[in-house]
Amino acid sequence: MPTETASQVVTDGRPVAQPGSLERGIDILLALSAAAHPVSLSQLCRATGLPKSTAHRILGVLCSRELARRVGNGYLPGELLETTTGITRLHVPGTRKVVLPYLLYLYETTRQTVNLAVPSGLEARYVERLYGHNRVDSRSDGMDRAPLHCTATGKALLAFDPALRRELIARGSFERMTRRTITTLTGLERELDQVRRQGVAYAQEEFTEGVSCVAAPVFGPGGRICMSLGVAAPAGAAPLARLGISVRGAAQAISAALLSA
Repeated sequence: MPTETASQVVTDGRPVAQPGSLERGIDILLALSAAAHPVSLSQLCRATGLPKSTAHRILGVLCSRELARRVGNGYLPGELLETTTGITRLHVPGTRKVVLPYLLYLYETTRQTVNLAVPSGLEARYVERLYGHNRVDSRSDGMDRAPLHCTATGKALLAFDPALRRELIARGSFERMTRRTITTLTGLERELDQVRRQGVAYAQEEFTEGVSCVAAPVFGPGGRICMSLGVAAPAGAAPLARLGISVRGAAQAISAALLSA
């Protein structure tokens, strides 16, 4: 097996400096930033050409500095990197200018908290949030991220993204957040089948007590789901079926706008 050295000799006999740790770390970060789903150590090694021991060591440093994070058996950009560079937004095909008018219209229509989410590992990450003075309190406040299995935005993403669904199922367990949280694979699959049939996902006090949510998928130009659009409201304060019509219509309008953008 080849070993790492400070330099290597090319065919004409001249030594060429090998990339240092900083360059190797940058290569790993670039590979992670291009990924919408967790990247395994083997995949990172193939993408960067680094030995597993070297990649694993550098990943340990990156994770400790919040530039990368471990998700199951893979890796994604860390919280610090996403915050400082806006990597998560790069996964959204289209621009804020295209999407924001529909979010504003949905807020004006519902007068409830509006969330736009993208997948980030095995979580839904909220990249846009609109709300008024009567904002409903949620566990996701301050984090702008939430589990997939017990949120409407997360269910919408899972229902139409087979790869994301397989990754979640491979984890093998679903954390109970409230007494209403679906924690069985059978129950979740039944829920996702309904989302695919109706085009709308619901979460009724499954993530936060007293909060109900409705969400719908947003599709990019390639026909693949890229975001989910949701509305969160106090449980019992608004008819979910009526909210579902508004959310689904707004999500379809955003999909059409992204297609023509």
